[in-house]
Amino acid sequence: MTSTAIILLIISAFTHAGWNFLSKREYPTQAFYLVTSVIGLVCVLPFLFHYANLISLVPLSVWITAGVSGFFLAVYYVFLAGAYRAGDISIAYPLARSLPVLFVFIFIHTMGRGHAPGTWFMVGILLIVGGCILLPLKAFGNFQLSNYLNSCCTLAVLAAVAIAGYTLADDMALRSLATLPGKPISPVAGSLLYLFLEGASCLLCQSMMVAVSKQERKSLAIVLKTYKRSAAVTGVGIFLTYAIVLVSMNYVSNVSYVAALRQLSIPIGALLGIIFLKEAPRLPKLIGIATIFVGLVLAGAN
Repeated sequence: MTSTAIILLIISAFTHAGWNFLSKREYPTQAFYLVTSVIGLVCVLPFLFHYANLISLVPLSVWITAGVSGFFLAVYYVFLAGAYRAGDISIAYPLARSLPVLFVFIFIHTMGRGHAPGTWFMVGILLIVGGCILLPLKAFGNFQLSNYLNSCCTLAVLAAVAIAGYTLADDMALRSLATLPGKPISPVAGSLLYLFLEGASCLLCQSMMVAVSKQERKSLAIVLKTYKRSAAVTGVGIFLTYAIVLVSMNYVSNVSYVAALRQLSIPIGALLGIIFLKEAPRLPKLIGIATIFVGLVLAGAN
């Protein structure tokens, strides 16, 4: 991995943790994320125009998959917003970011599609599970169901399920684009085109969710009046995170290094909550975050 890739991925870790922190601090609602999606889609438009001649080459299966992925992404925002309203970002963010690795692993191997996992990968998975168990504890040995069966943890886990859903869909779609006869669409062009399709689908689903909810319609009015600047910054942050990761892939010999280094966002996001939102820095939480981070690095690098 080159120094350029390392710098880019560290920046992406900060931007990802940053937009999550900002949305948690400001106004975590589906309406807020609806506005961020609009801004993010606007950021992608120049790339859409640049690659407009390739749109006709995108197969129907990819359009359908983008629709499915967009739905999961919209649902993810619902659960993420709920988790942030219900509890600490230093609990919700690590749970939502780490558990998709476990859920995707379980799904792939249940369907018989994955290869045999390596020893270090399995060690990483076990560390992730152990870290997630420690994370919500108020004190060591205090293994009460109330630490886990609460709105924050439940919604964060559901957000992780949604992430796993759109991750699997994205993987399927990008593989389809990469294996088109003659490979007429480059990996970068395919990723950016797909990003727009997925974003448009997500925006459509979010719009319908906000439209049918009286509370979210009220929230949208509040966002546009009071939080539109924060929502815009969050939308740009979401786009920048993806774009930076995409660029960094051109500077690594093994894409698994990208997945591993991106996990730096987990301790960053948790620390932002502890330092700036005054969330309790309990020892089980800190050890849980560190354990999850190590587990994700091991799983991502193998």
